[in-house]
Amino acid sequence: MADPRGFLKVRERELPPNRPVEVRLRDWRDVHEHLVEGQPFLKEQAGRCMDCGIPFCHQGCPLGNLIPEWNDLVWRDQWAEASERLHETNNFPEFTGRVCPAPCESSCVLGINQPAVTIKNVEVSIIDEAFARGLVTPQVPQRLTGSTVAVVGSGPAGLAAAQQLTRAGHTVVVYERDAAIGGLLRFGIPDFKLEKLHIDRRLAQMEAEGTRFRPGVEIGVDITWDELRRRFDAVVLATGATVPRALQVPGNDLPGVHFAMEFLHQANTVVAGGVVEDQILATGKNVIVIGGGDTGSDCLGTSLRQGAASVTTLAIGKRPPLERSATQPWPTDPILFEVSSSHEEGGERAYLASTVDFLAGEDGRVRALRVAETEYLPDGRRVPKAGTEKEIPADLVLVAMGFTGPETQTLSAQSEIGLTARGLVARGDDFATTVPGVFVAGDAGRGQSLIVWAIAEGRAAAASADAYLQGRTELPAPVRASTVSLRA
Repeated sequence: MADPRGFLKVRERELPPNRPVEVRLRDWRDVHEHLVEGQPFLKEQAGRCMDCGIPFCHQGCPLGNLIPEWNDLVWRDQWAEASERLHETNNFPEFTGRVCPAPCESSCVLGINQPAVTIKNVEVSIIDEAFARGLVTPQVPQRLTGSTVAVVGSGPAGLAAAQQLTRAGHTVVVYERDAAIGGLLRFGIPDFKLEKLHIDRRLAQMEAEGTRFRPGVEIGVDITWDELRRRFDAVVLATGATVPRALQVPGNDLPGVHFAMEFLHQANTVVAGGVVEDQILATGKNVIVIGGGDTGSDCLGTSLRQGAASVTTLAIGKRPPLERSATQPWPTDPILFEVSSSHEEGGERAYLASTVDFLAGEDGRVRALRVAETEYLPDGRRVPKAGTEKEIPADLVLVAMGFTGPETQTLSAQSEIGLTARGLVARGDDFATTVPGVFVAGDAGRGQSLIVWAIAEGRAAAASADAYLQGRTELPAPVRASTVSLRA
């Protein structure tokens, strides 16, 4: 398969069974070379943190990470102590250090008049060095409480809640409807951003601590919600916000138009060695990605690796600025023009692009999009500008416009758990739902958000569940359900 730009090298490995041989597998491994001990840049960045008078990075991070402390320890080459400080507030720095957009860096005091400290690079270097040195070991509880907790969902919120509750001495079982544990960490994020070895070695630690995992079990289908509540002393819902936001234009149901997560889930399954019948492939196709966020970027990188003929990303809004606007001052998390590794690899990006409709070819499949320039109305609405329509060829369209909320059909039918007007799981400030003993963490109760918010809410919901079971808790609760982001 031609690679005219020469961006990617082909990774030689055995193809999964039944995989078409003509579809060559490119390099899906992490595209970044992470910094390790002894590299001058790493120590320089860690040392720059000490130029700050009063740190605001704590405020920017929902986890309250002790960033100046572990930066100083890295500068002093005290890696074991740095790992301890990092884990005090964050269960999974190997995830946040790779896929978090780093709101802490937006809040870095040095960022007022110079480049912020590269906090994320230091963070991932600490955890990689900790694993390499064998510093990450199981923390087995000293006593068992006799209480049982079910965690539904194995994304970052569910795993964080499970680890905290296990370490508090409860018997915790994590249920996941997919065939493997990890949620969107495993099936939604490509390996070139998060290799799955990082998930697997953390799960090994959690299993050694006592957490039990039950993949391939869908609550509401294999076990009813009410039955689950009767089986366990407490339940933590962490199912995420998995209902995709549809593009309501004519032709959105044509063959060849797919939601991004369906495409990414299949691709990640195959990269892991699985087999997907009738897999959605970008090979040799003109691919249009609708949505300019992280999911759209993942679709771009995956499409390039599958050998797409072209990939164009469409965003309905204006191109974000390169620097903070006056409406998003420090220390807020500004919306800026970002270039991911996938954007560096290839593809085109178009802004102010409003999709009018999808057009079918003679075979009934999508052949093109009709796109118009976006016009902003006085009331803030964005609409296609009349007279600016044009066609863009498309053999495959991937809709990556985010998610509207959790799947709640079986939850509503089988339990008394209430929902909000937005379709989220209703909860109090302590993450408790309308059913005693049932708590909700992460996107299922918050709405689509960042991985750091998921982990923070998982930790906080675990503290509330522990207090419910024991009458008190010593588990940390970094946020409350009403805590808001600094993003303007």
